[in-house]
Amino acid sequence: MRHGFRRALSTGCQKRHFPDECLMRFLSAGGDRFGLYRLSRSLPPRARLRPGCLEEIKAQDTILSRERRKRCKMRRPGPLTITPTGDGQPASTTIVAAAEANLEALQKKLGELDLDEQQRKRLEAFLTQKAKVGELKDDDFHRICELGAGNGGVVNKVRHKPSGLVMARKLIHLEIKPAIRNQIIRELQVLHECNSPYIVGFYGAFYSDGEISICMEHMDGGSLDQVLKEARRIPEEILGKVSIAVLRGLAYLREKHQIMHRDVKPSNMLVNSRGEIKLCDFGVSGQLIDSMANSFVGTRSYMSPERLQGTHYSVQSDVWSMGLSLVELSIGRYPIPPPDAKELEAIFGRPMPDGAEGEMHSTSPRPRVPGRPVSGHCMDSRPAMAIFELLDYIVNEPPPKLPHAVFTHDFHEFVTKCLIKNPAERADLKMLMNHTFIKRSEVEEVDFAGWLCKTMGFNQPSTPTRAAV
Repeated sequence: MRHGFRRALSTGCQKRHFPDECLMRFLSAGGDRFGLYRLSRSLPPRARLRPGCLEEIKAQDTILSRERRKRCKMRRPGPLTITPTGDGQPASTTIVAAAEANLEALQKKLGELDLDEQQRKRLEAFLTQKAKVGELKDDDFHRICELGAGNGGVVNKVRHKPSGLVMARKLIHLEIKPAIRNQIIRELQVLHECNSPYIVGFYGAFYSDGEISICMEHMDGGSLDQVLKEARRIPEEILGKVSIAVLRGLAYLREKHQIMHRDVKPSNMLVNSRGEIKLCDFGVSGQLIDSMANSFVGTRSYMSPERLQGTHYSVQSDVWSMGLSLVELSIGRYPIPPPDAKELEAIFGRPMPDGAEGEMHSTSPRPRVPGRPVSGHCMDSRPAMAIFELLDYIVNEPPPKLPHAVFTHDFHEFVTKCLIKNPAERADLKMLMNHTFIKRSEVEEVDFAGWLCKTMGFNQPSTPTRAAV
């Protein structure tokens, strides 16, 4: 570990107990909800945390969670609900009447957003269909296949039998008290108000048999980390459209709901065969985050230096995560530490000019972090990087950059502005939306849907929300 990092982050720790103080500030960024304290108990005695160090961190985390829950309660929406009849099932006449009553309100809300005609029609169609879904229950779903799984739970592709809609259903197993699960469901209702072409649609959430179910719009192209496995690298012109969608999604969450995403990464950028790009899995439920305390998530490597150090952070932290994601999607693998000259040649299929390796800011031959999507053509055989080494690298080493020889100056500069380590100097959302790379990408004619369908082997664009006949 770098001595400078230890000096800067030594608050609350004794070096004779824990020489790797990066973990201390990493815990302060997320409390102990990722299970790192439990992990630290398996370290040698000289490397263990002094238990008292966590008390202040947990107290701070509790305050932050209370503030999140208070904000969610204040913003609790009047979602598009259908009043059930006496037997618990909504009558067809009630559904139709509710849909008609909501249509005018929907159109008014959509009019407040800066949408083109196609976006407005698609969003209006989604919300009209959603109004007809009614109360969600476990028996109403037919499982089609699994879409993905991780520490947080499993996501299945399902068909909602009463409506025929295809949805993505995320199942999170939690052993919690009834009051806590009810609070989680209430907090998730904020998602009913998140209606944007750049945010994955939300149908509802419910609890059944020990699991929280979150039902979302199905994006048939999957996430960009899945697309990357097929594409090996994603072209710059495609990433221009991705950047626009991510920036607009982050701006919508910030301006309309005062929400930070907090977990921007390729696996939370979803796409479909109609060419739409949307963000998912942003943190609106503090109680849900707290309840998943033992789910250590290895993808914390997208967190900004200021979050890892436990200092104040803002939406600028999401900007860092977006920049890091763009570098990963551009070169085909997680970019910390940067690839050497041999790997760059293997990635891009041609020799790199002198200095290209230096452009990626590799200052030492450190290994790649485990678990990142790596293209089969990458020739890096170095051993895996431990999580503590990775955190130290993010805080202490220069940030990654794109090689000039392969990408345009505009894209290179855009990513560089996202990955400035000092958040006060890092570009904000408004600056990035006005950047030359974004302005150029907005007017470029790029067939994102066609590229995605070709990459993923789809025959033709489909309508992801409807079940196949």
